[in-house]
Amino acid sequence: QKMYVQVKSSNGITLIPEDTRLLADRRILIDGEINSELACGFMKRIILLSKENEQAISVIVNSPGGEVNSGLMIYDIIQSSHVPIKMYCAGRAYSMAALLFASGKHGRYMLPHAELMLHEPILGNHVTGNASSIRSISDSLIDTRRKLNFILAKHTGRSENEIEKATAFDHYFSPEESVEFGLADAVVGFDTLMEG
Repeated sequence: QKMYVQVKSSNGITLIPEDTRLLADRRILIDGEINSELACGFMKRIILLSKENEQAISVIVNSPGGEVNSGLMIYDIIQSSHVPIKMYCAGRAYSMAALLFASGKHGRYMLPHAELMLHEPILGNHVTGNASSIRSISDSLIDTRRKLNFILAKHTGRSENEIEKATAFDHYFSPEESVEFGLADAVVGFDTLMEG
């Protein structure tokens, strides 16, 4: 259901979608499952804001994670954006969402009760097929794990071995633990997010 906010202008009061209002304030949400639709919407918003001006963009993450390929598309956008992108975790950033949050180059901030979770990539669907196709899927999963661990090591300052140990099971991090592990820069209040 679309939510609307009132905006006052010289023409009176106008109702506009709240996402449009947030975009006007250079804020983008990564909320819900990370999939192709969310990734393409993220790309469109970054393009629009980047063409507008060079001011920082705030990305607010509250996501259980999702598809690796869609997440890596968002990752590439964050890494190559010429406009600074600040990352905020409000609520949770699990799995691929945690990797995206941790990859921020211009500030990675968590609200006091937010939580990150890392784990190995998992298969989303029931696996069927012959031995050769199952081996191919397994090899692909191992390659994906290596790629994601390399990215996390790069952004946390941890070794790939440390990342592999941390992602061997569902590993939950409080904001303080996230800062200590190198996944976040600071714990901040909502007021900081409002200023960002």
